[in-house]
Amino acid sequence: MPHIVSRYLAEGPRVGIRPFTYEDGAEFTARARESKELHQPWLFPPDSESAYLAYAGRLIEDRTKAGFLVCEKVGERGDGAIAGFININNIVQGGFRCGALGYGAFAHAAGRGLMREGLNLVVDHAFGPMRLHRLEINAQPGNTASLALARSCGFRLEGFSPKMIYIDGEWRDHVRWAITVEMRASG
Repeated sequence: MPHIVSRYLAEGPRVGIRPFTYEDGAEFTARARESKELHQPWLFPPDSESAYLAYAGRLIEDRTKAGFLVCEKVGERGDGAIAGFININNIVQGGFRCGALGYGAFAHAAGRGLMREGLNLVVDHAFGPMRLHRLEINAQPGNTASLALARSCGFRLEGFSPKMIYIDGEWRDHVRWAITVEMRASG
């Protein structure tokens, strides 16, 4: 699978983050199809070219969203493959300066710590160049991998919201996590 070479917004030892492009569709959708068992019932990333174009278009063009691909760096073990994705949705500026995170790892990258590295890069980018003050994660209580990722990146548990988000034909309970610039600085 060819990998799009693009300049990273930020890099860690094993991954870099970069914005979505329309050209990433073939790889992204192939990885989404390979990862259905891992993702469901928690999330449903686009797995067709037309669905990807609509999804990526919202992330690229809507100022209240920012999408990042977490890519393995080319090197000893990495080949530039898309390991996962992290989106900041519902970005509000002004006095709030907040966004809501959504993310998913692809099956070939799951359990390798790549998303933890990628999420830390996105948080730093959000609190740096994007000038946000707070990021939130809302995860379903049974999604242990997502909860572990939030916890490992320094997010604090803020509460439980019954029937919060409509997913896969049903209103689902969510656990709310958040991190602020101050927490990151003291962490």
